[in-house]
Amino acid sequence: MKFGVFDHMDKSAMSLADQYDSRLRLAQAYDRAGFHAYHLAEHHSTPLGVTPSPSVYLAAVIQRTQRLRVGPMVYTLSMHHPLRVLEEICMLDQMSRGRLEVGLGRGVSPYEIRYYGVDPEQAQSIYQESYQIIMQGLTEAEVNFSGRHFQLQHVPVEMQCYQKPTPPIWYGLGTPQGARWVAENRINIICNGTVPHVRAITDSYRQAWRDLGRDAQSLPLMGVSRHIVIGDSRRAAQESAAQAYKLWHRHLLHLWVKHGARSASLPFPEEFEAAQEAGLAMAGTADEVRDWVEAQVESMGVNYFVCRFAFGSMSHEDSLRTVELFASEVAPALQEKVQ
Repeated sequence: MKFGVFDHMDKSAMSLADQYDSRLRLAQAYDRAGFHAYHLAEHHSTPLGVTPSPSVYLAAVIQRTQRLRVGPMVYTLSMHHPLRVLEEICMLDQMSRGRLEVGLGRGVSPYEIRYYGVDPEQAQSIYQESYQIIMQGLTEAEVNFSGRHFQLQHVPVEMQCYQKPTPPIWYGLGTPQGARWVAENRINIICNGTVPHVRAITDSYRQAWRDLGRDAQSLPLMGVSRHIVIGDSRRAAQESAAQAYKLWHRHLLHLWVKHGARSASLPFPEEFEAAQEAGLAMAGTADEVRDWVEAQVESMGVNYFVCRFAFGSMSHEDSLRTVELFASEVAPALQEKVQ
């Protein structure tokens, strides 16, 4: 059982310079606390994400940490040339001496994609071609690809990754139907959604893994992401979480509201209390959070629990306090039970 951190890096009340500094200090705390990895979202033209270039920010995280693994979750391949992404992957993996975790996807927001002049209807096919090109470039000395969107012939690959054959690859899996593909390609996943929804995905992944004749001990990481706030009292934690979550949720749906639409792929309730009732978040004392996380892990069949510690208007101090309490009071007890 491993624990990680996911960060949308949505816009806070701080200046951007102060927010970046705050998050870098939190990354150092994640490193000290022994979290497995720090996963950073990529978003554009929205307050949901103020790190539109994950590689730039992650390069700074790498320089301030020693053991923490880092990576984008995800590079939105429909908005970038795959050769550029390939080169950035190689740079980050070498700079971190093999601590990179690579998330790849098409991008969840059609509005962000359209702002870049890309037809959202083409995003999936662009992603599929880009994925093939990047994986070829990570494992071969030359890229040759002929597709609908990219024509690449005899492109030399002068940079390689530190990790062989490739860094761990990640994907945000939203439905059980995609389990066969991620299993075939040995891809790690992170999910959102209710407990039954996530359980359906992990069950499908395990079944696909067995169908391929693979050992259960070699199963990739199957993670779920949850908002977590821990306080010295339940009331303090709930109050802090409710206020911060409200701003984060506004950022989450900002572009859909701006365009007068609704998102079927982002089913987060508007209020933290409702999110907690739905099993998507938790705020309380360390004991309460520990019991809740244990029940979540058992119910969903995940082997990786990914926390959102910093979001919306959450203060640096409250996020740091949650990290410290999670690391000292929650994670050790759960790891002992799993072992």
